[in-house]
Amino acid sequence: MRKATIVSIILSFALCIPAFAQQGGPADPQATPEAKQLFERLMKLQEKGVMYGHQDDLMYGTTWWYEKDRSDVKEAVGDYPAVVGFELGELETGRERSLDSVSFVQITEQVKVFNRRNGVITISWHCINPITSQLPGQKTPNGPGSAWDIPGRDDPQQNRGEVRSILPGGSNHAMFNQWLTRLADYFLTWRDDSGRLIPFLFRPYHEHSGSFFWWGDTRCTDEEYAALWRYTVDFLRGKGLHNILYIYNTDKVYSPHQFMRGYPGDDYIDMLAIDWYGSGPEFNVLVNNGLSFGSTIAESKGKLFALSECGNISADMINILRRYKVSYFLTWRNRYQPDPARRRPRDNSALKAMYDHPATLFLSEIQN
Repeated sequence: MRKATIVSIILSFALCIPAFAQQGGPADPQATPEAKQLFERLMKLQEKGVMYGHQDDLMYGTTWWYEKDRSDVKEAVGDYPAVVGFELGELETGRERSLDSVSFVQITEQVKVFNRRNGVITISWHCINPITSQLPGQKTPNGPGSAWDIPGRDDPQQNRGEVRSILPGGSNHAMFNQWLTRLADYFLTWRDDSGRLIPFLFRPYHEHSGSFFWWGDTRCTDEEYAALWRYTVDFLRGKGLHNILYIYNTDKVYSPHQFMRGYPGDDYIDMLAIDWYGSGPEFNVLVNNGLSFGSTIAESKGKLFALSECGNISADMINILRRYKVSYFLTWRNRYQPDPARRRPRDNSALKAMYDHPATLFLSEIQN
């Protein structure tokens, strides 16, 4: 009887192994060896500490613009961030520069450089509004025709159908396919010295729990948002891009239910993440709550978790982060100030204190 019980237990455990192995790796069943390695590496690093990330760190700083090997973070603490972010907004238009005036050619250069350094790359995409970008008139970053071009918060017609218009059967579906083709063609140029596709984290349609982008909370239904995600991932995979780990990313949320609204499914997502800006005691309580349920959900699904945007780099923030399994946290860009008379010296004391904290990881600490 005891022997039969043991055999039954072993068989049950063996049957669970394939499911567990799939859950513990990339969502893409055809993921490249490099994508699998990145996923496994990030899982291990979550146990070691939390990586520090910085948006556009290699592209410009407060007083300089695209200079070889420069980084505001490196100049402040002597090391690069472990994670660097790049923005691809307006690539879909066929332009040479992003909405932040950064050259896409130079982004490709730095993606290859940072991959060679064994750093982690994350990509955001503030794609233009598929309806208002076609209207006549001046188009501006963050203004008319941009991702932020939405009806007023008090407008009863907040959902103009942008997402619905680009899904199959929508009036702008062919245009959206062209956008995705340009995106895929661009990603296919990101190859290492051996010609292999470089693995990276991709975070499109982010902060959808807010209402400030055309894909946001009141701008489409939960199912439309999930369908947009699934269509995008299937399209890119269909172009041979199996080197991407996808990030599902909300703005600040206050409950698990709110966090998972519009979730496209485990087959499409590798990392769950929250963006949360703020500081002070109330912020600490709220972000702690969000990190708690967010990381718990991610772990239950075998997914990675991150605080994918924040502004606070205090000791309180680091201590809160280390209560949970968090892959990285990323502060936003140091906006370039072209007028020397308007430049102000940066106070790097908080950044230096964070660098000295034993729980934070910078590039030199993750390279091996």
